[in-house]
This record gives sequence, C-alpha cells and structure tokens, in this order.
Amino acid sequence: MTVPDYISPIVGYRVWQWDATGLRSLNGEKWSAHQSLSAVCRADACGSIAGLSKATHNPAELPSLSCTCGVYAARTMEHLRECGYKRFGVRGEVFLWGKVVEHERGWRAEFAYPKTLFVAADTIPFSLLEINARLATLTEFGTDIFLVHDGERVALWKHGSGFDGAGLDYLIKTRKEFYVRRQKDRTLKRGDRVAVLGHSIAVVEEVDGKEVHVVLGSRRVLRIARKEIVVNEQNNRWECEATKARGYQVCE
Repeated sequence: MTVPDYISPIVGYRVWQWDATGLRSLNGEKWSAHQSLSAVCRADACGSIAGLSKATHNPAELPSLSCTCGVYAARTMEHLRECGYKRFGVRGEVFLWGKVVEHERGWRAEFAYPKTLFVAADTIPFSLLEINARLATLTEFGTDIFLVHDGERVALWKHGSGFDGAGLDYLIKTRKEFYVRRQKDRTLKRGDRVAVLGHSIAVVEEVDGKEVHVVLGSRRVLRIARKEIVVNEQNNRWECEATKARGYQVCE
C-alpha cells in the first residue's frame, strides 16, 4: 500500500485495538495491510445512528459536513491522552487523504492508512513465539514501529530493514526482568494466600522444604506437599486441590 503521490496527505494521530488478529478501530472496524481504510456512513435512510438524529446526505459524499461519518484522527498525541485513549495498546500517526473534514481537534477523512505505529512495551507478549506472531500483524503494514515505555521511544522495526538492534536489546532486557519478577512471584512464602479448592482461601503459615502448612479461616491447619500448590495464571493466584491437603488439625 502506498499513499497516492499526487496529493499531500494530512498526518493525524489515532489509537487502535490490537490482538492476535491485527489492528481494529475502537468501533471494531478492521484495518488491513496494503489497503487503505475507506470511510463508510452508517446512517440509515432516516438519518439516524443508534437512535441519534443525524442529517442525511448523498452516500457518495464521504465524509459529509452534516454527518459524523469518516475516518477519525486527532491533531496531536496529547489530544489522544486527554481523551483517555492512552490505555490502548497501539497508537500512532496516520495518513489521511481524499475528502477531509477539519474540526477543532482533528479530522474526518475519506481514506486513511497507518504511517507510524507506537506500541506500549507492556503489551508485547513474553515468549518469542508470541512476539513474532503478534508483531507480524503490525509489520505487514510496512510502517516503522516503535516501543513506548515511560515516555521514551525505542525503534523496534524499520520498514525495509526489519528489526532494529535497540528494540531487540530492549525486548531481551525486559524479558529478563519479567523472568526475575515471575520467579519472585512464584516463590511461596509465609503470608501468601492459597485457594484450597472445595474449602476456602487459606493463608501460608509455614513453608518447610517439601511441605507447606496453611491455615483456613476456621483455624484448621492443612499440610500440603509444595508441588501440589500451583499458580492459576487466569485468576492470578495460588491454588491446590482439596484432595491433596492432608492431616489437618485444629489450632490451639
């Protein structure tokens, strides 16, 4: 995809949803690589959108001054932050061309295509396999990609040359830091909570080599083999099957 060279496209700023399938607008509209996104109008014949009254217009007139149709983009990245869009994983610069309607803080355009993408570092998957799969949905757009962390930008992918050394070094560094934190988080210690499935939440009283003593709310003590207590990634907690707990006694 190349932006037409017979015009001078406007450069705006916007955010996208990003998952394993690629980029989508906040309203769910899919953005495809090598293909411009064309504006559409969702107003019905009565000129209404989701119950809101809108002026009708010629369907070929996109975007229309009397409607809200068009591909949106802000004038500045600061405007996106002010509107609370910073939480989304991908933001960046976007080319706008065709018919463009100007507003105080941005534009609505007939056509659009990503120019540069900025990816929040904490949205990058941990495993190299996942990283390659997820980033492939971005690199196919043929744009430069930067990592963003604590206000700093690090080049990750350069169109025409591939991964940038600085970006790869950053990913390696963050993976090591993540591994250290992960190992620390997975060290069961006194005071940690364990969900004893079938009973309730227990608190670790003692970690004795291969065995863990946990206290239930009823003040019963359960002795559980350390290997039987595992991390539930989805619920982000320690868990153990009740059948694996043994020899409980009443605390004095």
